[in-house]
Amino acid sequence: LAAGREVVVSRGQLIEIGGSFRVPDVVGQSGARLREVGTTNRTRLSDYERALGPDTGAFLRAHPSNFRTVGFVEDVEVEALCELAGSAGVPVIDDIGSGALAERVPELADEPPVRRSVAAGASVVCFSGDKLLGGPQAGLMVGAPEAIERCRRHPLARALRIDKLSLAALEATLRLYRDPARALRDVPVLAMLGASEDALSGRAEAMRGALSRAGIEARVIRASAKVGGGALPLLELEGPVCAVEPGGIGVDRLTMRLRAGDRPLVARAREGRLLLDPRTLDDDGANAAARAVIAALS
Repeated sequence: LAAGREVVVSRGQLIEIGGSFRVPDVVGQSGARLREVGTTNRTRLSDYERALGPDTGAFLRAHPSNFRTVGFVEDVEVEALCELAGSAGVPVIDDIGSGALAERVPELADEPPVRRSVAAGASVVCFSGDKLLGGPQAGLMVGAPEAIERCRRHPLARALRIDKLSLAALEATLRLYRDPARALRDVPVLAMLGASEDALSGRAEAMRGALSRAGIEARVIRASAKVGGGALPLLELEGPVCAVEPGGIGVDRLTMRLRAGDRPLVARAREGRLLLDPRTLDDDGANAAARAVIAALS
């Protein structure tokens, strides 16, 4: 969209994503020239206005999915940036990161919604097909038809397109979002984020009971966890977990045994105990986790 011209980016959004890919390097590889505006912690609309000129090819926004800058900070809302860009005939490319499509999910309040950027008028909105969207690993682009069509015609588009199985999985995931209530129930990442206290307590207690009946010391405590996966870095998921005493083998050896099982079990180790978090398990998974711990300690 901006090859041979300037791509204007806030200095606060010159981020590095997984795999050591950096925004300045990506812009350079595209054939565009990077034009930095603002500062690391504060960028205003006037910074973008001063950067506008005949050589401006695009405005680029990049959401810091896996970190946050807090305190004395300021940035430009997508609506204001799109309005400025639209008046100058400049496209806005908005990389919003984790792909928050679900609505009315309190845990997603810190993530930019896909619909908001599209409604604001961004020409291209980029986001992940996995992470918070809950589908297969993929990159998605939506936005203005003419801009998306230009991306589709680029020679790299064919080389980078996902395989048919991943495409089918993505379609199945997106179909769930047509019924918002069903998406909250059936998309695993959304179900985990929104799990009720009663459901979590029931699974944690079920694991504790199974372990206790096998002679293993375990109790239900409260603990905090992170979402992970490069999303929601400030969100603490607090709730009940099943804390297992590893006995004489120690927690490090116990975790190694569980990871090396025929059906690997990855649990958290905290203060010498093994934590089984019911948020990442359904009822069958909680029973299977308890059985795996019993086998590892037998």
